[in-house]
Amino acid sequence: MGRVYLVGAGPGDPELLTLKAYRLLKEAPVVLHDRLVDERILALAPGEKVYVGKEEGESGKQEEIHRLLLRYARAYPKVVRLKGGDPFVFGRGGEEMLFLLRHGIPVEVVPGVTSLLASGLPLTHRGLAHGFAAVSGVLEGGGYPDLKPFARVPTLVILMGVKRRVWIARELLRLGRNPLEPTLFVERASTPKERRILASLQEVAEGKVAVEAPALWILGEVVRVFAEAKAPLEALALGG
Repeated sequence: MGRVYLVGAGPGDPELLTLKAYRLLKEAPVVLHDRLVDERILALAPGEKVYVGKEEGESGKQEEIHRLLLRYARAYPKVVRLKGGDPFVFGRGGEEMLFLLRHGIPVEVVPGVTSLLASGLPLTHRGLAHGFAAVSGVLEGGGYPDLKPFARVPTLVILMGVKRRVWIARELLRLGRNPLEPTLFVERASTPKERRILASLQEVAEGKVAVEAPALWILGEVVRVFAEAKAPLEALALGG
């Protein structure tokens, strides 16, 4: 019976991997990886690589992933389940851990740099933002999130919200958020394809902002401060 390692791949840049994640990728005979794990990170693993990525709405595929994890854990002494960002931040790592434990498979978690920190912006800049919140733009089964608890948070970080950005922006405006509030989209953060788009919340609500997934979305005065400080937003990156 093998051990499964739930490993965070970070936001994309291979140099943001932890040393433990790097070692496990080198040692594991098999790596089950998500859709958005960077190819440069996958290239570090000499063992068998099994794609188990999900598209939006493929909720039934999680059960298939569970079955594969169980099968490989019974065949190999060491199995890496590689997830983008951190396994426990919108990564369904908790579900996979509970499934494996119920079947007697030992599990070890190797945290990763969550993508919500990949903007390069200080989400809790002193004297400006005393806290931040992260929310997913999509719920299980394709549902829409309740944004009311997040409407007044100083810095709001939205993951998986690109396709619903107009609805999200309109809902936040309806809940009282400032139309002129600056927002920043970061496409493919920390990778060579990173792209940054600055816009007001009102512009997003009016459908004027073109963004491609995957992208991180940050709202709050921290965006304004660093834009007005003439810090080039393309220079505010994680890693480098």
